[in-house]
Amino acid sequence: MKITEKEVLQALSKVQDPDLKKDLVTLGMIQNIEITEEALSFSVVLTTPACPLKEIIKNDCLAALEPIVFGLKISIDMTSNVTSIRSKSMILPDVKNIIAVASGKGGVGKSTVTANLAVSLAKTGASVGIIDADIFGPSMPTMFDCEHEQPNMVEENGKNMLIPIEKYGVKILSIGFLTPKDNAIIWRGPMASSALKQFISDVKWGELDYLLIDLPPGTSDIHLTLVQSVPVTGAVIVTTPQKVAIADAQKGLSMFKQPQINVPLLGVVENMAYFTPEELPDNKYYLFGKEGGKKMAEKYEIPFLGEIPLVQSIRESGDSGYPAVMKEGVTEEAFNELAQSVARQVAIRNASKEKTKIVQMN
Repeated sequence: MKITEKEVLQALSKVQDPDLKKDLVTLGMIQNIEITEEALSFSVVLTTPACPLKEIIKNDCLAALEPIVFGLKISIDMTSNVTSIRSKSMILPDVKNIIAVASGKGGVGKSTVTANLAVSLAKTGASVGIIDADIFGPSMPTMFDCEHEQPNMVEENGKNMLIPIEKYGVKILSIGFLTPKDNAIIWRGPMASSALKQFISDVKWGELDYLLIDLPPGTSDIHLTLVQSVPVTGAVIVTTPQKVAIADAQKGLSMFKQPQINVPLLGVVENMAYFTPEELPDNKYYLFGKEGGKKMAEKYEIPFLGEIPLVQSIRESGDSGYPAVMKEGVTEEAFNELAQSVARQVAIRNASKEKTKIVQMN
């Protein structure tokens, strides 16, 4: 007896998304069901291509269908559509999620984390962009080996729009593309804020699943300009394990938690968590202390997104402009796990929390 689509949906309604705590049918994740005499096929539309639970969900679907398929061949297409709760607006209308990457102090590797997170997300099939909002110390041109490139311009609706530089599958815009490489940028705060506004509104970003904003260290005009210009999906805090870095990271974290700002915190990344010699990849030496970022995440009851080791190849990759996540080894694994964690938290945030509003401040 041939099974029906209704029976298939009824069986799959017992399969839950482990993160969203609802069944796949209720979430609308089961699509394109086709049934023949020999086979059953359908799609499972995940909330991100970087979903770390893909195989678990697929196996759960197969187990749920086993009692009713009667020998039919089952074909499951595990696809994805990145979720978003951003309203269509005049500013960045086709960007699904805006993620601020922040730190309390300089030197903790925030830009390195941003660059490798972006490339790792892009490797999964997501469309990704970076705004290098560290106006006075732009790093992205060096980290992506495009220091000598300049963005083109196109006229759209009577307005000149910059076209981001694209490298390793990531769209990038930085003040470093628009100013002489060795010149200092000596601007007052309002000029830097104006540059960020232009990077948001006067750039042809196109459709993006994730737009990462690499913020300057600390809390400044740039941070306020960002939250007053666009609704930010969430913030990622980067720190190193030692006490002095954690103390400053807590200040950066608390800024986003302020009632008048209220940007959801996606979690904490602990960079330089331990030193691992390349010839001894299983050895870990905790040069800057142990689990400082993890303990901070527990204290503030926000997700701990992962640890990034201190490895010589990460520094070499930053200098050469070839991100470490593109090389096989311990760093690739760490950044891929981080990308999965961030994508997962974005999906949970979009399913469980209200839209972020543009901050209104005098």
